[in-house]
Amino acid sequence: MVCRVTTFAFEGVEAQPVDVQVQLTGGNPNFHIVGLPDKAVGESRERVRAAFASLGLALPPKRVIVNLAPADLPKEGSHYDLAIALAMLTIMGVIPADQLEGYAAIGELSLDGGLGETVGVLPAAMAAESMDLRLICPEICGAEAAWAGGSVVAARSLIALINHFTGREAIGSPKAGLLAEPPPGPDLRDVKGQEGAKRVLEIAAAGGHNLLFCGPPGSGKSMLAQRLPGLLPPLSARELLEVSQIQSISGLLERGRLSRTRPFRAPHHSASMAALVGGGIKAKPGEVSLAHHGVLFLDELPEFPSHVLDSLRQPLEAGEAVVARANRHVRYPARFQLIAAMNPCRCGGGPGAAACTRGPKCAQQYQSRLSGPFLDRIDLYYDTPPVTAVDLALPPPAEGTAEARARVATARDIQADRFGESGDDTRRPVNADAPLPELEQVARPDEPGAALLADAAGRLNLTARGYSRVLKVARTIADLDGSDSVRRVHIAEALSYRQRPAGQGEGVNAQAMAR
Repeated sequence: MVCRVTTFAFEGVEAQPVDVQVQLTGGNPNFHIVGLPDKAVGESRERVRAAFASLGLALPPKRVIVNLAPADLPKEGSHYDLAIALAMLTIMGVIPADQLEGYAAIGELSLDGGLGETVGVLPAAMAAESMDLRLICPEICGAEAAWAGGSVVAARSLIALINHFTGREAIGSPKAGLLAEPPPGPDLRDVKGQEGAKRVLEIAAAGGHNLLFCGPPGSGKSMLAQRLPGLLPPLSARELLEVSQIQSISGLLERGRLSRTRPFRAPHHSASMAALVGGGIKAKPGEVSLAHHGVLFLDELPEFPSHVLDSLRQPLEAGEAVVARANRHVRYPARFQLIAAMNPCRCGGGPGAAACTRGPKCAQQYQSRLSGPFLDRIDLYYDTPPVTAVDLALPPPAEGTAEARARVATARDIQADRFGESGDDTRRPVNADAPLPELEQVARPDEPGAALLADAAGRLNLTARGYSRVLKVARTIADLDGSDSVRRVHIAEALSYRQRPAGQGEGVNAQAMAR
């Protein structure tokens, strides 16, 4: 006789069904788990044995074989405990065999038979719902699992599940967790001066463009970047589930509390490639995936190792991070907006006593750590000037985050209507994601604008990618202006933001060209 219970293995954020098969055979009493289990899965036999002992149950004096099918799919993690235990209870006759039909299970067992918090419950619940299965999970994860919309049994312990399936005490269905109220974020009114930087930040928010601030220490680069999430619209329903699945896999959801605030990730410049793009022993999602549908902020950009920054090139283009292993490939979504900040040189490049004493060579050496192909994927460059005492003495500006957010929302509504996708249940497209065929239709400049762009493309050596990104930025500027067509003034402003840091070539004279 073989008893079966369905559970799940995770490949990226996708939950793949796993058939847990338990069989008792003759021979010396032993407990074997097969089907490519890792060490955590292999240790399930000790947790199951201890949990049964706490309930006064003993394993049958037979050879126990647990097969996790498909056998060629690697199994990782401790969430297989509950499915193995339920299949064992069924084959021992503690739970009637027909009671577990139509169920899937995920959860970690403690030694006293309790069910502990488990990562990945939300994608498992979504997969179970798509298979018309009810999900059994720990009580602490019930609010998270209920977001999938399927039927959920959230139990506190193994004995509670035995009582439920034998009809002694039924377990009620959990309610979905509450949407977390976002805390009040920093306001643009806190940034004095830097009106040009606020303008380019608004353009970046409106079109989803990548942005690099370059300026001396204390010029407000980090302050501006931290205020970008306040300009962005809340996550749509579909985006919320996508982001929450990644957070669930990473163990970042607390009591099933989801938030419509877009992610903002700011890793330290000592982060490794695995930490940034994903990887490690268990191929976990990296910062680019944790920033999915949100913002990835890289401060002190040249201090990041060059190979780590270059590893961002594929996610920036493809919108996903692929972690390759010898036996499998794991894909994580990574459609994020990159915001970066840097000093002009290692000395800081500030005014007065903070000015660099080594001349332009210092800036060239410092900024040459950034490769041309990486910089080519950045849409907007802006040099933040030093903030003076006169700027700091000024009263707070009249406009803050609320006013800029309203303009950004209007521009994004225009883009959603243009690309044919609108409504709260879909991902709302932005100009930065516009495919080339559509870009040629929606961002075609007028004749003076086309002439300016053609001249700039030749004199500034714009790459094909750079050319299309200028068009995308110009389209966003036109949307903020409420213009149906892309005019010369929009092309000129977009070109003015195309300049690169010193020593990088393209765009050095972009502002002069725009004038």
